[in-house]
Amino acid sequence: MMSEESLNVGREKTGGHRVRISDSGDDLDFGNNSVAFAAAVKRKASYHYQAEDTKPGLGCCGWTLTVMSWMLVGLTFPFSMCVCLKVVQEYERAVIFRLGRLLSGGSSGPGIFFVLPCIESYTKVDLRTVSFDVPPQEVLTKDSVTVSVDAVVYYRVSNATVSVANVENAHHSTRLLAQTTLRNVLGTRNLSEILSERESISSSMQETLDDATEHWGIMVERVEIKDVRLPIQLQRAMAAEAEATREAKAKVIAAEGENKAAHALKEASDTINESSSALQLRYLQTLSTISAEKNSTIIFPLPIEFLTNLIKPNRSRSPDGREV
Repeated sequence: MMSEESLNVGREKTGGHRVRISDSGDDLDFGNNSVAFAAAVKRKASYHYQAEDTKPGLGCCGWTLTVMSWMLVGLTFPFSMCVCLKVVQEYERAVIFRLGRLLSGGSSGPGIFFVLPCIESYTKVDLRTVSFDVPPQEVLTKDSVTVSVDAVVYYRVSNATVSVANVENAHHSTRLLAQTTLRNVLGTRNLSEILSERESISSSMQETLDDATEHWGIMVERVEIKDVRLPIQLQRAMAAEAEATREAKAKVIAAEGENKAAHALKEASDTINESSSALQLRYLQTLSTISAEKNSTIIFPLPIEFLTNLIKPNRSRSPDGREV
């Protein structure tokens, strides 16, 4: 018969929690520990369908139909082989049901397998990695900013039997769960974290999805955040803030440069002041630089003392030393 692990949960009169596994008959008493009780319920509530032996559970009607199906195959041989022999590819598996029950041995394939007419049906399951785009989700972040985020999810079927028997449509369920998980994960993050910590968010989503879809026979391999769209007003505000920050840094750098240049000029003037010929050498070096550039106009600096006699008129002096 089908080995199905069921869960019976009850409370004792004392208020404690007890979990009973029907297959083993063992009771797990957690007392008043609600956390351990909830963990046990979560762990045991998701059961897997297992392959069953069809012989004991067919019954009289089932055996009759099986014998008639084999007789039909024998009477129509070899033409019946065209209907009974099926082929699945290397990347596919076939989950076979006989009179509505799973056959023992799990899924069949790859290669050729045999299907009895009228009483057996099968479902092909593709084991290749599937990718899909999560539609853009409007998410309200932890700091109350509305953003639109989309992602891409890569997953594959890890257990063909479980993916058929435990969930109606494993692929559609995974897509819906990915949308919900994206909103839930991003709702606990700030905008700055969403923009700067995409890898950690993707890893968190991948772990959450993989744990949730494990009982569906689905393994999530990778999750990537594609794009984060911000409102236009928020983009302008962030751009203005970034521009103001850059301008402030530029002003600080320019002020530091002016400070360093002033100190350097002061040291140069002190050095030139110590030697009377240093200024003349610097003057000659400047002339040499100007002449190398082939300029048509050259300005000669003259000392102010030299021009004093030219500006003031000549005055004669009396014998007693006074100017006349």
